[in-house]
Amino acid sequence: MTVRVLFVCLGNICRSPMAEAVFRHLVEQAGLSDQILVDSAGTSDYHIGERAHPGTRAVLRDNGIEYEGRARQITPADFEQFDYILAMDNENLADLRRMAPPETRAVIRRFLDFADGVSIREVPDPYYYGQPEFEYVYRLVRRGAEGLLAHIRAEKGL
Repeated sequence: MTVRVLFVCLGNICRSPMAEAVFRHLVEQAGLSDQILVDSAGTSDYHIGERAHPGTRAVLRDNGIEYEGRARQITPADFEQFDYILAMDNENLADLRRMAPPETRAVIRRFLDFADGVSIREVPDPYYYGQPEFEYVYRLVRRGAEGLLAHIRAEKGL
C-alpha cells in the first residue's frame, strides 16, 4: 500500500514546498519512503516552474533539509492520484473543494488540522514578511508534519 500526500498553497513557492520537504524528511527518517509519497502544488499558476522562495530554501537548509522542487499547479488528476490533499489555509481549502470532482476519494483538509498543540488552523503566508516569518511558518509546518505522520501511521497501520 502506498499513501500519497499533496500539500497545497497559492503559488507553491513558500508554504506547500516547505511542508512537502519537512514531511518527506520525517517520512525518510521513519523509514517509510517506499510507503508514503509526497508532493506539493499551488492553486494558482503564478509561479509554475520556479524554485521555492529563497526564504523557504534558507529555513529548510538551516534545519538540514534539502529541497530542489519546482512550483506546479494542481491538476484534475491530482484528485484521483492523492489520498490526502492538504491546504495551507481556508482560502486554498475552499478552492480545492470547489475544484474537486464529486467522486474524489481524497481527504481534503487543512494541514494544521493535524497539528497537536497549535491553536491556529491556517499557515500564514510568509511571502511578504521576511525571514522571521519563514522561521515561524517552519515551526508550524513541523508540528503539522509530525501530527500528520502520526495520523497516517495510526490510520494505515504503518
